[in-house]
Amino acid sequence: MILPEKVFKSVVASTPLISIDLIIRNNQGKILLGKRTNRPAQGYWFVPGGRVLKDESLEFAFKRLLLAELGVDFLEEKALFIGTYQHFYDDNLFDNTFSTHYVVLAYQMVLQNDLGTIPDEQHSSYIWFSEDDLLDDDDVHLHTKWYFQKGKLADNNLTPKQQR
Repeated sequence: MILPEKVFKSVVASTPLISIDLIIRNNQGKILLGKRTNRPAQGYWFVPGGRVLKDESLEFAFKRLLLAELGVDFLEEKALFIGTYQHFYDDNLFDNTFSTHYVVLAYQMVLQNDLGTIPDEQHSSYIWFSEDDLLDDDDVHLHTKWYFQKGKLADNNLTPKQQR
């Protein structure tokens, strides 16, 4: 269920959101990142993904996000669940008057086939990054880097003030 804007603003201002991040690798081990067009994380390279909707099972959300973000169908059973993360942002989808807090379920998968044309609703462009390149790139968002930083898994539970 998609909420009216006024209701959704109240939800984002008041409670954490649940989302799924998709760490997509190709046969060479490179990771697909998209340049975010929307807040939060606007202008940064980020893994594909999105929110779980009210009354939507995690399995359905996984399939919906893969189709919406990448235009592909993939069995969740073939994806590797890599963990639960918390992402804190100073802004939100609408403006910077309140923060956003996500509880993120991260999945990793290897796609054997070429993606072809990727939908561009959430990202303006896409690039395949090596792990080293994305860790060194200042335009890759910190929350995406967490998935590839050794020993950083515990840091994702810090509050926004502790992260700074």
